[in-house]
Amino acid sequence: MNMLRGSAVIRSATLAANATLPSVLDRNNRLRLFSGSANPTLAQEVARYLGLDLGPMVRKRFADGEIYVQIQESIRGCDVYLIQPSCHPVNDNLMELLILIDACRRASARQITAVIPYYGYARADRKTSGREAIAAKLVANLITEAGAHRILAMDLHSSQIQGYFDIPLDHVFATPALLSYIKSKELSDIVVVSPDVGGVARARSFAKKLNDAPLAIIDKRRQAHNVAEVLHLIGDVKGKTAVLVDDMIDTAGTITEAARLLRRHGARQVYACATHAVFSDPAVERLSSGVFEEVIVTNTIPVPPEKQFEQLQVVSVANILGETIWRVHEDSSVSSMFR
Repeated sequence: MNMLRGSAVIRSATLAANATLPSVLDRNNRLRLFSGSANPTLAQEVARYLGLDLGPMVRKRFADGEIYVQIQESIRGCDVYLIQPSCHPVNDNLMELLILIDACRRASARQITAVIPYYGYARADRKTSGREAIAAKLVANLITEAGAHRILAMDLHSSQIQGYFDIPLDHVFATPALLSYIKSKELSDIVVVSPDVGGVARARSFAKKLNDAPLAIIDKRRQAHNVAEVLHLIGDVKGKTAVLVDDMIDTAGTITEAARLLRRHGARQVYACATHAVFSDPAVERLSSGVFEEVIVTNTIPVPPEKQFEQLQVVSVANILGETIWRVHEDSSVSSMFR
């Protein structure tokens, strides 16, 4: 991530230099960045990395709750990036994103990229029983039909969601930011733990980047939505520092039970590491119960003061998103950032 931070100066200088060119169609002058209301702090950090200001816009609600958006500068022929996670309140933030996309399309933007740090409805990615909707695909259809030309998403719940879009999608990962923080702790005898079988690939990749740390897996059986029963542990954690790795923490039931199981099997310390801090009730109560040394998340979703607690550590993914936006804009490789 030091490489990304250092390159922010280059980005800013390049944009400033190109701003003096007479042609309004200059490539760098076409880059525009706008933020929805879901996570403006993250959007400001991304803009700072790129050496840009967020574009001016009016956003308000009518008395009946309808959302109104107006872009307040010309974006004709521009490459527009809209930063808006579809986190709580999910439906409002998703609708706002759709309206933003439509406003940009009708303002004759050349290309519209929806930057979605957290993709809501991602867990409804398949039918597990009869007469269910695949909401993750429905949301992809809505975003595409609204007029988006490209998607930039971070740590999707399942890789198959990339195939739900009929437009290009760049899938990026928060791993560099999380790894940087974990490495700064200088922990010893680390074992990376997947809280379920479905997350093994994610945990294995994380462990490989931690000097090929050993891997453990927790086998569980889900009884119902947001309810899971931990069965047993595969791997050795006795006397080790266990780092639980997941894509999101919602009610924290699974990851908290996993931490208790690791303690019972002799883990010396337990850390939780996840990209998306959904934190639905009673997550804060569970996470702050003392089973974790630290709970490390990113700022893809804003964590309000009432959901913050002593063990919580929030790391920023703004540099990763900013660097990705720049590379997409410059038609250069995104995947090389994560090799």
